[in-house]
Amino acid sequence: MTAAGTAPSPTAPAPAARAARPVRWWRRPWIAPLALVTAVFLVTALPRYVGLDPALSLVPTDRGPAFYPALVTHIFAGSVMLTAGVLQLWPWLRARHPRVHRWSGRTYVAAALVTGVAALVTAQFPSGGAGQQVANTFLAVLLLACTLLGFRAVRQRRFADHREWMVRSAALAFSIVTNRFWGPVLILVYVPGALTDGDVAFGDPRIEGAAVASAWVSWVVNLLLAEWWLHRRKPGPAHRR
Repeated sequence: MTAAGTAPSPTAPAPAARAARPVRWWRRPWIAPLALVTAVFLVTALPRYVGLDPALSLVPTDRGPAFYPALVTHIFAGSVMLTAGVLQLWPWLRARHPRVHRWSGRTYVAAALVTGVAALVTAQFPSGGAGQQVANTFLAVLLLACTLLGFRAVRQRRFADHREWMVRSAALAFSIVTNRFWGPVLILVYVPGALTDGDVAFGDPRIEGAAVASAWVSWVVNLLLAEWWLHRRKPGPAHRR
């Protein structure tokens, strides 16, 4: 018996070649909407802080001398983090341009660390009381922890662990975007008609309650969805190979 009987067909792609094929865009249809939503968020939120004028801030800034500098740092670094995060989650870029993926990953990690530290500062000056303070502090700590664990895993070449930690980090990072959705929804739940009547403002207990709920829901739901996506199916023997 010759070895030719067991040799793979010359027309069949090798397993390594199949694994190296980039994921087609239609198999990850969420990347374009994610990029669009992120771009809209940055275009609408970032210009208010470019001029460093506290009067243009979306949130009250009379919370001590450390609040506004930390807020601006958080927003600028967060903008870089979200932009790099979109690039990191783009399968085509990761497969076709691994060097760009590595550099955007380093940018994401650096920006996420700065964003998380600044968020720890701003979290101590909540508009919604202790509930919002705890929620934002938890968010900042978890963002820092997941990002550092993901970076440590890739340095140790534990790529599966790296992927999982960075998915969690990205889910937490994009909570600032989903907060723009949950905020108005929860205001309507807590104060029906508030967005049209115009008879409520910062300091209203009902608005504070909606702010606390939004501070929790915006990242908890993201993290739960990330965990579901990571563990939605158990890999079989063929997938492990």
